[in-house]
Amino acid sequence: MSITTCLPTEPININGDFAVAEDDVILVDEHDQFIGFAPKLNAHQNGGKLHRAFSVFIFDAAGKMLIQQRALGKYHFGGRWTNACCSHPRRDESPLQAAQRRLQEEFGFTTDLKELFSFIYRAVDNSSGLTEHEYDHVFAGKFDGEPAANPAEIAAWKWIDVTELEVDVRKNPQHYTPWFQQIIGKVLQCVLP
Repeated sequence: MSITTCLPTEPININGDFAVAEDDVILVDEHDQFIGFAPKLNAHQNGGKLHRAFSVFIFDAAGKMLIQQRALGKYHFGGRWTNACCSHPRRDESPLQAAQRRLQEEFGFTTDLKELFSFIYRAVDNSSGLTEHEYDHVFAGKFDGEPAANPAEIAAWKWIDVTELEVDVRKNPQHYTPWFQQIIGKVLQCVLP
């Protein structure tokens, strides 16, 4: 299987003139242009503020996708299944650098990643009352080893056949994160031959 880029990756200017704590997120406009910073929790309250994020999809040589069940203690959408990892870049990171960092922190490995596309979405977690409103950069990569999952981030993980996964997402959407449901089809269009 090969992974191809669906959209060209353009450099991101995040205007590094401001200091920011590790748990701050980068606020952006609908064109991913830097606006400012906000504490992570604040950016997810009161309807959510648009902020930069990323999602990573990992495939093995057999074409199976690595998915994780988010730790139950996550501040939103805990216990739901999703792509290999997702989070927010820090002030001094590009989305690609942040994706590499979080893949290492959550699964204990790194691999080459290609940006497939980006999109904006908003999703409310009825359990926590928090709202995701993200400009999400979507990456894909290949890995054939044994992940070393971080239990603080991941309740469970598995390699899954993508056809089986697509069926289950349609049949049991409540088990999956909203962003994963929205983009799995497009990701598979980008990476499958």
